[in-house]
Amino acid sequence: MYVIETDKLTKVYGDIIAVDHIDLKVKKNRIFGFLGPNGAGKTTTVLMLLGLIQPTEGRAYVNNIDVQEKPIEVKKISGYLPSENGLYPNMSALDNLLFFAKFYKIPRNEAKKIALDLLDLVGLKEVAKKKVGEFSTGMKQRLALAQALINDPEILFLDEPTSGLDPKGAVEIRQLIKDLRKEGKTIFLTSHILPEVDEVCDSIGIIVNGKLVAMGSKEELKRAFLNEKVRILVEIEESLPDLSEFATDIKLFTKNKAMIYAKADIRKELFEYLNSNGYTVLDLHLMEPTLEEIFLKMAYGEEPVLEKITEGER
Repeated sequence: MYVIETDKLTKVYGDIIAVDHIDLKVKKNRIFGFLGPNGAGKTTTVLMLLGLIQPTEGRAYVNNIDVQEKPIEVKKISGYLPSENGLYPNMSALDNLLFFAKFYKIPRNEAKKIALDLLDLVGLKEVAKKKVGEFSTGMKQRLALAQALINDPEILFLDEPTSGLDPKGAVEIRQLIKDLRKEGKTIFLTSHILPEVDEVCDSIGIIVNGKLVAMGSKEELKRAFLNEKVRILVEIEESLPDLSEFATDIKLFTKNKAMIYAKADIRKELFEYLNSNGYTVLDLHLMEPTLEEIFLKMAYGEEPVLEKITEGER
């Protein structure tokens, strides 16, 4: 079941096509990573999915609700963490959450319990009555995540959730995101931090200049990448023989170690050839593409840059 789906969703500002006829599909209880360079159309897409801006063309559906026809219904089941939080610096953390709870007409006594539980969840319960203006960037980001959860949403939209955080704060937010998925929430995450997306996301979409250029699970994207060029690391005890008949290209790292480029997975053929000719094979494995390589290829058409592999690497 898809809880987020778009049909040729488009947004045009004057002569600029911010989002260009994209077709997204996000399954229930998944973490979907929406990748793209700055200005690619990530935030614009999120705003259309939330009914905060109207598309120029196309439709968007959240939990089978037509966003254009029933934007309020979508907001009731959604939580949103914008790239720049809308917290009030002169109010305490608790009062900020109580204020946002009013939008969902949550009774005050119930709202206070929910707010305190959320502050505990994000590690801010001890500073519940402290003014937000005195918070660090990381504390504000954690409070903004609590605010996005105040209505116990089914679907959570997170726009660059670890932006501006130190490494420890980023790790804590990523763990919270994974915990929320375990609770049954669907999470739509925009980011340009590739290791973050690789760690937490089940599926990925890549948007470039408003166009959706790739979408699928990490495994599907890797398979698509490998269909273009397979890389096999070969290492033997002796000096490598001529393997050009097997490869479209070869990069030699040392006299006995090389990267073989081929059109298909030829590890079996390589092993049989080396073994039958008396060579001792130390290593022979497929080099899977990283998310960074996939993104650079999809977004910019860049080929991976291979650094020299040292003797100690495998």
